[in-house]
Amino acid sequence: MYFLSGWPKRLLCPLGSPAEAPFHVQSDPQRTFFAVLAPARLSIWYSRPSVLIVTYKEPAKSSSQFGSYKQAEWRPDSTMIAVSTANGYILFFHITSTRGDKYLYEPVYPKGSPQMKGTPHFKEEQCAPALNLEMKKILDLQAPIMSLQSVLEDLLVATSDGLLHLIHWEGMTNGRKAINLCTVPFSVDLQSSRAGSFLGFADVHIRDMEYCATLDGFAVVFNDGKVGFITPVSSRFTAEQLHGVWPQDVVDGTCVAVNNKYRLMAFGCASGSVQVYTIDNTTGAMQLSHKLELTAKQYPDVKNCNCKEGHTDLVEFLMGNADIWNKTGAVKLVRWSPDNSVVIVTWEYGGLSLWSVFGAQLICTLGGDFAYRSDGTKKDPLKINSMSWGAEGYHLWVISGFGSQNTENESDSKSIVKQPGILLFQFIKSALTVNPCMSNQEQVLLQGEDRLYLNCGEASQSQNPRSSSAHSDHRTRREKSPFAGGGLESQSLSTLLGHRHWHVVQISSTYLESNWPIRFSAIDKLGQNIAVVGKFGFAHYSLLTKKWKLFGNITQEQNMIVTGGLAWWNDFIVLACYNISDRQEELRVYLRTSNLDNAFAHVTKTQAETLLLSVFRDMVIVFRADCSICLYSIERKSDGPNAAGIQVLQEVSMSRYIPHPFLVVSVTLTSVSTENGITLKMPQQARDAESIMLNLAGQLIMMQRDRSGPQIREKDSNPNQRKLLPFCPPVVLAQSVENVWTTCRANKQKRHLLEALWLSCGGAGMKVWLPLFPRDHRKPHSFLSQRIMLPFHINIYPLAVLFEDALVLGAVNDTLLYDSLYSRNSAREQLEVLFPFCVVERTSQIYLHHILRQLLVRNLGEQALLLAQSCATLPYFPHVLELMLHEVLEEEATSREPIPDPLLPTVAKFITEFPLFLQTVVHCARKTEYALWNYLFAAVGNPKDLFEECLMAQDLDTAASYLIILQNMEVPAVSRQHATLLFNTALEQGKWDLCRHMIRFLKAIGSGESETPPSTPTTQEPSSSGGGFEFFRNRSISLSQSADSVPASKFSLQKTLSMPSGPSGKRWSKDSDCAENMYIDMMLWRHARRLLEEVRLKDLGCFAAQLGFELISWLCKERARAARVDNFVLALKRLHKDFLWPLPIIPASSVSSPFKNGKYRTVGEQLLKSQSTDPFLNLEIDAGVSNVQRSQSWLGNIGPAHQEIDTASSHGPQMQDAFLSPLSNKGDECSIGSATDLTESSSMVDGDWTMVDENFSTLSLTQSELEHISMELASKGPHKSQVQLRYLLHIFMEAGCLDWCIVIGLILRESSIINQILVIIQSSEVDGEMLQNIKTGLHAVDRWASTDCPGYKPFLNIIKPHLQKLSEITEEQVQPEAFQPMTVGKTPEQTSPRAEENRSSLGHGSIPQGEVGGSSLVSRKEEDTTRAEEEEPFQDGTYDCSVS
Repeated sequence: MYFLSGWPKRLLCPLGSPAEAPFHVQSDPQRTFFAVLAPARLSIWYSRPSVLIVTYKEPAKSSSQFGSYKQAEWRPDSTMIAVSTANGYILFFHITSTRGDKYLYEPVYPKGSPQMKGTPHFKEEQCAPALNLEMKKILDLQAPIMSLQSVLEDLLVATSDGLLHLIHWEGMTNGRKAINLCTVPFSVDLQSSRAGSFLGFADVHIRDMEYCATLDGFAVVFNDGKVGFITPVSSRFTAEQLHGVWPQDVVDGTCVAVNNKYRLMAFGCASGSVQVYTIDNTTGAMQLSHKLELTAKQYPDVKNCNCKEGHTDLVEFLMGNADIWNKTGAVKLVRWSPDNSVVIVTWEYGGLSLWSVFGAQLICTLGGDFAYRSDGTKKDPLKINSMSWGAEGYHLWVISGFGSQNTENESDSKSIVKQPGILLFQFIKSALTVNPCMSNQEQVLLQGEDRLYLNCGEASQSQNPRSSSAHSDHRTRREKSPFAGGGLESQSLSTLLGHRHWHVVQISSTYLESNWPIRFSAIDKLGQNIAVVGKFGFAHYSLLTKKWKLFGNITQEQNMIVTGGLAWWNDFIVLACYNISDRQEELRVYLRTSNLDNAFAHVTKTQAETLLLSVFRDMVIVFRADCSICLYSIERKSDGPNAAGIQVLQEVSMSRYIPHPFLVVSVTLTSVSTENGITLKMPQQARDAESIMLNLAGQLIMMQRDRSGPQIREKDSNPNQRKLLPFCPPVVLAQSVENVWTTCRANKQKRHLLEALWLSCGGAGMKVWLPLFPRDHRKPHSFLSQRIMLPFHINIYPLAVLFEDALVLGAVNDTLLYDSLYSRNSAREQLEVLFPFCVVERTSQIYLHHILRQLLVRNLGEQALLLAQSCATLPYFPHVLELMLHEVLEEEATSREPIPDPLLPTVAKFITEFPLFLQTVVHCARKTEYALWNYLFAAVGNPKDLFEECLMAQDLDTAASYLIILQNMEVPAVSRQHATLLFNTALEQGKWDLCRHMIRFLKAIGSGESETPPSTPTTQEPSSSGGGFEFFRNRSISLSQSADSVPASKFSLQKTLSMPSGPSGKRWSKDSDCAENMYIDMMLWRHARRLLEEVRLKDLGCFAAQLGFELISWLCKERARAARVDNFVLALKRLHKDFLWPLPIIPASSVSSPFKNGKYRTVGEQLLKSQSTDPFLNLEIDAGVSNVQRSQSWLGNIGPAHQEIDTASSHGPQMQDAFLSPLSNKGDECSIGSATDLTESSSMVDGDWTMVDENFSTLSLTQSELEHISMELASKGPHKSQVQLRYLLHIFMEAGCLDWCIVIGLILRESSIINQILVIIQSSEVDGEMLQNIKTGLHAVDRWASTDCPGYKPFLNIIKPHLQKLSEITEEQVQPEAFQPMTVGKTPEQTSPRAEENRSSLGHGSIPQGEVGGSSLVSRKEEDTTRAEEEEPFQDGTYDCSVS
């Protein structure tokens, strides 16, 4: 409701002695003037500007006679002040304005400014008046005066001798006797007639009292701590006619304040709490409404058992109440705000707290930045001697007691006391406090003294379009909004939950100058226009144009006083006002788009003053001072400037039910009724204005339409003469209600939320009056209620409800410390040091889980399910379920007493209705402590079962979370078993991150160590002793001693494939021979075997690259088993599909092509023949770029797959070996690698391209050959696939899986690969079984190509000679021989010549078709330069394999 803003201001009083420091402040009834008392001075201050006007100083002689001043009270018309003194005198002062037109302060404007013209009331509004103070009368009551209270035309004075004096303001008693309190009967209630007990003590007197106009009586506090309420039984105010009631249980009262609007009496107590009482209407007894007390939970250092100062009364001591011994001391002052919506409380030992009318705490200065400095030291709380609210509650005038803060040194205290000050605390308040019709908006609007705060208006813009029933033209409206987002449905979470910043609108200074303070404000539904009302007239502002619109004719503005608030209806402003010149109450409608002038207003005269006004759809409801309610219809007219018309529809008298019109807090029309639309005789009536909601002093009263009589069918009656049904007698819905929210929109999907009534009940939290709908439109049971009132607590003060989004919006005070900017001693009295800077922040809260829980408690699970399903699309719905489960679990599992009917099983069953059940449970479990898990899983089910459900639902991440729970709750064997299941599933689905976590998890279970992987990779002994390493013999091997990890007799074989070096890449640790690693390896091997059997080479490559799987060594072992190709045709088809590689096709022109009959080799071969004499020819894969350095880096990375070649068997000129590039994985999950980048050393511009062009020009290709080349290019797959296939080819070549190499060679259609394999087969002893397999496989491919895929025939024809050679080798082999391992005992010196020999030997190869330079050719000279580089230690990304 109210929020502190900024720092307090200090008003400096005139310098004087410390004895003249002010100690009491009292505002006049209009809060324009403030009387400030010092021991012998009376000063009058003006509110705006806050300046001292006049001071009366008591002469020393009379001051000693009267004693020091104590209290002041204003006459209702602000013409007199009564001041009580210590020696029992009352001094009456007259306030008179000085002669003529003289002012103390006047604004000065530059010449020619519009303000110079002068407006009516100009002087009164903008100038501080010059006043005179003179003492007119002195009255001696001969006893110390305890309390002064102005009652209508009289002054009520309580003295310490137990008497009540009724004095006329002219200073005479009018012959009336003083009333002795001992003669006033007191009882518990008024029903026990006059038989009340009397006070009976000789020394009883009133300590504090306040008059309550709406209860017509006095709330009093006696000197013995008892409290009561004294009321005159008849109109005469004499002892015989007075009667008192008191509550039995208050015996430590200290002070009292009365709230006239809500009929509440707040009694401050010595225990530090405030007890708020109301009067029971039927018995007249005092009923406790609520208490305002600080809880130990919020302020642990406030409530504890060491008394700060030892003096407590005997009564308090005897009570033995622990609350007495607190740090706050007794309550010193209680003050209600001018609009009666908040109360401010201060204590004896300092501190200030602000509460809403029914006890919601808004601010307290006993904790946080108010109580502590930025270095953590505690500040002394601000002690307050006196306080008084300013106009409209924007300021609180405070006179502080600086005593405790100045005891440190004398110079300090002097500096402060020299300048005794008045502090002005500044407040911002919600528009709801004064203009309750704002409650049907989904906006938060706060109003300050000179500015407005809006919640940026986004939430409503994204919602209003959904209410097509409310606005047919919503789409165009929304597009005009300055804050509107993209599509109609797009509604981001930030929009819903809001950010912390406000949209601040500065109120027009021109309007404020003559109309301060702002009394009402209102915002339209779309959050685009605001209207404000000051002392006279009104003004409005558009957020689109950023401009204020004021009355052109100032006389019109100054001639109207808005009385009952204002509201927006579409583009119109509806307001109730008093016309000063005509002395007439009026209802006016102004069009926003036209000039602000009465000529454009539609005016309707009303009989009585309007106190409240509200708009519902196309109806205006007003509540008037004669306790009647009037309904008007409002409609847009197409003709004339007064574009809206208002007609009276219905009048309802409420005088029977309302004792005083001022007690009505809000009145609103709503479609809410006890029947929820299904049971109505006519369905459309559910959308009509069904009932009136009236907040009568906190009691919510509903009056429904009376449908018991005959129903009028709408189509039969003339719509212009629509007769509205009468209203039933009122029904009380709820107590202690501060605000009510309803909406006039409709949404079939979210009927529960939109047809509900939302109530804010202060300290008791919120309530919702929820409709209950039968499922599937079945007929409801007659015995079931159709609505239910559900209470729930929220942590913020609600200011708006977003109906569809199940959100409450609010605001909260935040503080910022700036004391570190000042040195401690130099500026101890700086306000910036004493107080933090206060800001207001937006906040919001989800409430859905509270409502669902309340429904489940009441066995309304079906309704809860309907409600939850309607909200399941909300982005924070999973969080709602989690919150509900968590709260119920915490409450029940930590309860000390057994719970007879636990809710957790019901909540668990409810959550299973949603697909998010598994995530909700595991998230909740992981956010609660381990001790509560057994209780949770007893309700929701065994975590093992839930884990299996996750696996079945393919929700692996959630399953992984359950695994952590299983690890804590089950034995390691169970964890391992479930982890294995999850690991296998993750492998299958290619969830590599999860796989890496699982490997680490399985190791941690096995070793019992932490879940961090071993950080130092060491060398691993190869597990295969067979001939798997035959194929390393011909690689360029870098031999480097690794002394620390390998014995000197072994050498480290550096493997140069760039595998990821993640945690799993470093799998091989010192405990590599432990069972756990073996167990993991077995699973990895099994998965790899499956992938190969299912011909999923792409997946295999990803698997190896992501998990650092030793693919080559494994393939060596599996060469004759899993790694052999059983069906070449199937493998070929599957690879085409997996790598998105198109099947080759024969172009139409190729029938006569020279390629058809194998007359020529490929274009690449021709090119090669013509260029073979150039030793430096090097064509790179991607671009055909000559690049020597690049080739060297390739060599450094891979080492070429050199083979010994029988030169006699090679066709044509001698060829260089082809080097394959390994590809590093650059973040793409599916790619094993991506092509090497072009570096600076590779230039694409200079002579490199020209060389290729010349070569091509020498070929003189025919048209058909060019066509063929283009066809070849078209039949290539994606570049990424090509890179991946070449990498796999390299791997299989290393591992000796020649059948797979053949398959990949066929796909790539490169005869060089087939030729290379043939050379390997010739040069080394290859398993005959494999040769036979290759031979039969190729024959099968040939047959398949002949029948199904003729595109392969040209390539098969090219490699025919190789196939014939293969057949010869196969026939020559008598028996298959095992691969022989290479000899290891050689020293590096011995091995080097062999490597060199390999390099110099020449292999048969060719450039792939359709791509210039498919494989790279490197000359002998280059290799010499490369050798040095190769034999240096390898760069990172490699790992060692030592070969024994």
